[in-house]
Amino acid sequence: MTEVLSGTSGVEAIRRRFSSLQQGFMFFDAPGGSQVPDEVGDAIARALREASANLGAGYATSHRVKAILEEAESKAARFLGCDPHEIVFGPNMSSLNFTLSRTAGREFEAGDEILVSSLDHDGGVAPWLELAHDRDLVVKSIELCDDTTLDYDDLASKLNSRTRVVAFAWASNAVGTIVDAARVCSMAHEAGALAWVDAVHYAAHEPIDVRAIDADVLICSPYKYCGPHLGVAYGRASVMETWRPYKVRPAPMNPLGRRFETGTQPYELLAGFNATIDYLDSIGGFDAIVPYERALGQRFVDGVSDAITIYGLPGMEGRVPTFLINVEGVPATEVAAKLAEQDMGVWAHDSWYSLGLYKRLGYDDAAVRLGFIHYNNVEEVDRLVGALEGLAS
Repeated sequence: MTEVLSGTSGVEAIRRRFSSLQQGFMFFDAPGGSQVPDEVGDAIARALREASANLGAGYATSHRVKAILEEAESKAARFLGCDPHEIVFGPNMSSLNFTLSRTAGREFEAGDEILVSSLDHDGGVAPWLELAHDRDLVVKSIELCDDTTLDYDDLASKLNSRTRVVAFAWASNAVGTIVDAARVCSMAHEAGALAWVDAVHYAAHEPIDVRAIDADVLICSPYKYCGPHLGVAYGRASVMETWRPYKVRPAPMNPLGRRFETGTQPYELLAGFNATIDYLDSIGGFDAIVPYERALGQRFVDGVSDAITIYGLPGMEGRVPTFLINVEGVPATEVAAKLAEQDMGVWAHDSWYSLGLYKRLGYDDAAVRLGFIHYNNVEEVDRLVGALEGLAS
């Protein structure tokens, strides 16, 4: 039976599926990675017990591995809105991004340009900087408006006939700001460039349809949405068919997406990924998740006083429920430590790996990042607000 994220009983039924949520600790660290329901861990363990093999053999464990992989490709395609042969798996987003950017860049010429966003996590920037270093390319950064939204006029001014890729984060892992992905993809294509999307943070909070935004490449990570540590990429078939992969020579070249997977896949984690998608379906999917999480975020915004600085957008419009804050008069590291003493998990950090963003936000040393995900409840949000206000006073 589908559980719906409405009312206390529905949320508590979902929370009971997580052993990690039964200890009394409150996890507000979803921007850095989510908790995992027990059924996902059970699926991983079962695969290790029953499907410890590789593809291509004629016995049962190999057949089970094949079934796990094909199911994972199918479920990833449904999650992202593409075809199974357009799915590429890897160890994490950063590794996939280095691999695919290097593959795409084989044919780039000296002086070609890559645009990245000042909102991006460095996992979406460093691969292009390294490629530029090796191939004598030019990397330019799309600027932000004062409220941390993307400056689309600046993007338009920097697009030209030498632009090969526009790479951007769909949602900021630091301040939660959402980018109009369809608009950026359209602008990239008008200039003849690839639209390359980092959806790691967005994928935990909003549904994805790569066809609707017309992306060429999109990468996300299941550990952000209650799954195992993996990277999942979509590549438009008509684009990937033109790429020459970095590949072990005897390995099969079909289906298309598998030719870009550099070695044996972690089939036990793919089994966990399959269980993750089943879990999300069972709670109502993003039709249930989005309004519930937005309500939690709004409750937080409405609850804090002016003693709590929220960087970036002031409300829930245009963002996911991720917040970068500071408490007046209290260093961020002390805030994180004091909250930990009250069984609340948040982080304090300087850049949040968003090297083009943090220096313009105005804090001196560090800020506290916190965020809500669908297994958080109203009581936790209220207790967090009370704890922050207590520190401020």
